[in-house]
Amino acid sequence: MRIVVMGPSGSGKSTVGRSLAERIGARFIDADDLHPLTNVEKMAAGIPLDDADRMPWLAVVGTALSDADHIVIACSALRRSYRDAIRAQAPDAFFAELSVSRAALEARVRSRGDHFMPASLVESQLQTWEPLQADELGISVDESADVEEATSIISEATEARTA
Repeated sequence: MRIVVMGPSGSGKSTVGRSLAERIGARFIDADDLHPLTNVEKMAAGIPLDDADRMPWLAVVGTALSDADHIVIACSALRRSYRDAIRAQAPDAFFAELSVSRAALEARVRSRGDHFMPASLVESQLQTWEPLQADELGISVDESADVEEATSIISEATEARTA
């Protein structure tokens, strides 16, 4: 199973992704760790990434997914075209979208002091955001679900798919 836990910065994708990977015995990768230094520096300076910045990174994310059979990757995957780029490398990727309000995202991003992504970029992420579409393999999890519940919902959805 190849799972991408997706959403804007602050949605909880790394926390839920780690929890899910632990539950299903999969490898976990945070796609933030796959960004080239130039992308990290740009975001740290409060400059949103553009598609020219993202596409090489998304190819790396897709390759990481395709190189493992049992993996969970936390990745923003904000646009359909970004998810398509990942699917080009890993066609069977399952996307678990974490849907969280703007206020919650901003509060969460502001509260983390050890991350390169400033709260000022939440708005650009929300402007970029294209929710999962009906023809995309995946599930959307509402912000009312805590980490344990979100982990269960995603785990059950992927188990049902492989049953």
